[in-house]
Amino acid sequence: MSAQLIYPFTFGDRTQSDLLGGKGANLAEMVRMGLPVPPGFTITTQACREYLSSGKMPAGLISEINNSLNDLEKSLDKKFGDPTKPLLVSVRSGAKFSMPGMMETVLNVGMTPEVAEGLAKISGNEKFAWDSYRRFIDMYGRIVCDVPPAEFHQIENRILESHSVKSIQELDVAGLQALAAAFIKEIEIVTGKPFPTDPREHLISSVEAVFHSWNSERAQLYRRRERISSDLGTAVNIQSMVFGNLSDDSGTGVAFTRDPASGEVGSYGDYLDRAQGEDVVAGIRNTMSLADMAKKEPVVHAELEKVMGLLEDHYRDLCDIEFTVERGKLWILQTRVGKRTAEAAFRIATQLVDEGKITMDEALSRTSGDQLVQLMFPQFDLSGSIKEIARGIPASPGAAVGEVVFDSRRAFDLARSGKKVILVRRETSPDDLVGMVAAEGILTSRGGKTSHAAVVARGMGKTAVCGTESISVDERASLFTVGSLTVYEGETISIDGTTGAVYTGVIPVIASPVTAYLEGRLSAGADEASPVVKAVDRILQHADQIRALRVRANADTPEDAVRARILGAEGVGLCRTEHMFLGPRRIFVERLVLAENEDVQRGVIAEMEPLQRADFVGIMMAMSGLPVTIRLLDPPLHEFLPDLASLTGEMARAEALGTEVSTRDQAIFAAVRRLHESNPMLGLRGVRLGILIPELFKMQVRALVHACLEVKQLGHNPKPEIMIPLVATQRELLYLRETLEVEIAETLKGTGQQIDIPIGTMIETPRAAITATRLGDYADFFSFGTNDLTQLTWAFSRDDVESTFLPRYLDLELLPFNPFESLDQDGVGLLVKIATEQARALRPDFKLGVCGEHGGDPRSIHFFHKLGLDYVSCSPFRVPVARLESGRAQVISSSTSSTA
Repeated sequence: MSAQLIYPFTFGDRTQSDLLGGKGANLAEMVRMGLPVPPGFTITTQACREYLSSGKMPAGLISEINNSLNDLEKSLDKKFGDPTKPLLVSVRSGAKFSMPGMMETVLNVGMTPEVAEGLAKISGNEKFAWDSYRRFIDMYGRIVCDVPPAEFHQIENRILESHSVKSIQELDVAGLQALAAAFIKEIEIVTGKPFPTDPREHLISSVEAVFHSWNSERAQLYRRRERISSDLGTAVNIQSMVFGNLSDDSGTGVAFTRDPASGEVGSYGDYLDRAQGEDVVAGIRNTMSLADMAKKEPVVHAELEKVMGLLEDHYRDLCDIEFTVERGKLWILQTRVGKRTAEAAFRIATQLVDEGKITMDEALSRTSGDQLVQLMFPQFDLSGSIKEIARGIPASPGAAVGEVVFDSRRAFDLARSGKKVILVRRETSPDDLVGMVAAEGILTSRGGKTSHAAVVARGMGKTAVCGTESISVDERASLFTVGSLTVYEGETISIDGTTGAVYTGVIPVIASPVTAYLEGRLSAGADEASPVVKAVDRILQHADQIRALRVRANADTPEDAVRARILGAEGVGLCRTEHMFLGPRRIFVERLVLAENEDVQRGVIAEMEPLQRADFVGIMMAMSGLPVTIRLLDPPLHEFLPDLASLTGEMARAEALGTEVSTRDQAIFAAVRRLHESNPMLGLRGVRLGILIPELFKMQVRALVHACLEVKQLGHNPKPEIMIPLVATQRELLYLRETLEVEIAETLKGTGQQIDIPIGTMIETPRAAITATRLGDYADFFSFGTNDLTQLTWAFSRDDVESTFLPRYLDLELLPFNPFESLDQDGVGLLVKIATEQARALRPDFKLGVCGEHGGDPRSIHFFHKLGLDYVSCSPFRVPVARLESGRAQVISSSTSSTA
């Protein structure tokens, strides 16, 4: 027997989003709560998956739709397609995870000209009936029949002009009928067949359109960005219509139980009288606030406030609510835990703790490292000469600067070529997603905090200013005007999503208050500390108290080490000593390579030693009392020597012109040609270089020991660790370890001092990972170099693939994410797991860490926590992110294990 594919809203609850989708699960939850929800039924995500797999409606689905429709007709005493007592429904998508604006709604399904006539008689409002018919034809044409919106816009403009009005709301009945007829004609031209007249065909086609929309370009783009699995599918919600465009005491709105932009306590939202469904989020007309709604509809507003309180208490979180008022009666169409900005996320989490609704663990789990990064972005410095030209609604905070662009596809193309752009539109629609993702920020002349532009921007962490009524956008002419000023495409503007201000030109930026706090320049207890700074401080402190993973930093200079410690690093997990010889010091590596004999080579190494020693002193002083892992030299020689192709060209040019080439240049050319490697990332590096030139690593060890003695003498507590890079065999490690231990003992001889310096290795080759048991016999610790481990496991050269085929792989979903940004847990992660298990089998307390940049990636951190590693190490800027995510990993894993 096949699985049931449809359930009424009276079935289930909010825990069943896998089956019913987020929207359907929340509708079921509200019905259980006794809230006024228009009845309906949900087609499950399973039906969608079956449809996408086979390309046709699942067996029995149409029969189930008919049966569910019959049940709905009986419960409401209405009949689908019957002009005398018509039942109209909306058809909406509802995936497990909220994807705002990605898949549109078809309203008023069941409408025909005959039903419109009947609805006009029943309601006593002919204009309402034909406006509802016009809306259905518009939505059905765009969403089901794929008529380009631009074609409908042209038709609208023609009809408005012929009826001498400026908006659809001003059209009379004849105008609405003419508009619907023109739409139908365009639909027939696009589809090449007559417009269907059977409302059941409209319903089935609308359901299929929702299924299809799961794989639309914008939905795929959104899922890739949000890392939502493409095989979940979407549910379909079929809900009986209530009409906000019926009368003066009708309307529609969107409400938030707190401000989703700032986190301020209080109800926020938009309401449009005599409007239906998508009018609010589309930004077609500028809305009134809920406070204004309270003056116009005090009784309904009071009921809405009560419902908002019930929902927030029930969900214990910010709720996003869609509602309709029909002739003074309130209906709740949808609720979900609302999308919010990074600032709002931290503030709301701590507010709910103070209100006793959630614990600090829950508050931590509701914020994220990605949101913390957004709060660390700079803000505009308004102290200089600035020109504010307009002010709109601050819909999603941040400071964005870029060239004005009016077309989404062009915004995408320009951003891909490296330009920073601001997408400017009258209002955005789901079709604009590709440009919204590419843009630095979004500016619209219509819409409010609940418009499509605002909701999507907040979800993506993009800066947005909406409802900027003072600007007039002409998308065809690629310009906007504000007063006497005209701003053309290509000109630069700056927009402030925190204040809503729009400026001409480039406004310089300054550090955000959160960054000032993290860097120790602002105390969370200071009077001038903003609420978001105080919230971040509370949540970070809690994360630090409970996390199991320690957080170190990758630091190559004393300055990096100081900054990292201020940001909360608990040591240095990776000091890349070869980076100490970039820039002006590069000459030392060049001289080392050009050395004519070992004596000259030793002389160069002797000159390098005091430089290393001074750097080590500075780093260990900054990290006094905390571990500092010094990775011995691992220089891919191509990074330090001139390019062979360029040198060959220069030598050929000199020969052709008869120009004399200096002895030094000839020597460099000969050395570069001799040492040239087809793939320098797989050549003379790391441990191999140390075995070939043993004096190099010995020098580093001497410098480190002398630096330790100096730091101790200054009253500090150095805790050095030596890490041997790129080891693949046990014999390599044993050979070098013995060499280094002898050098440490020789250096300490006669000092009367003892220094415990653990010697470990970097696990960055697949062979090292799968033979960790052997390496563990001669290593005091392992640190996973996941950058090179990823390159060697995938056979990808990061520098090459990120500019060639990797973007295409991501577009085609051949890869779900960039494996250099987030750890490939199935492949590279499996190698880390194997090595971890082997090491811990040798010694339960075997110290294990990660020093690749994955150590600062939130998703990867959760994986490392599950494996039970001791620490992660990342760049100083990402240390606060790693601290927060390590705490979240502890909370999430604890809650998972307690419910298992």
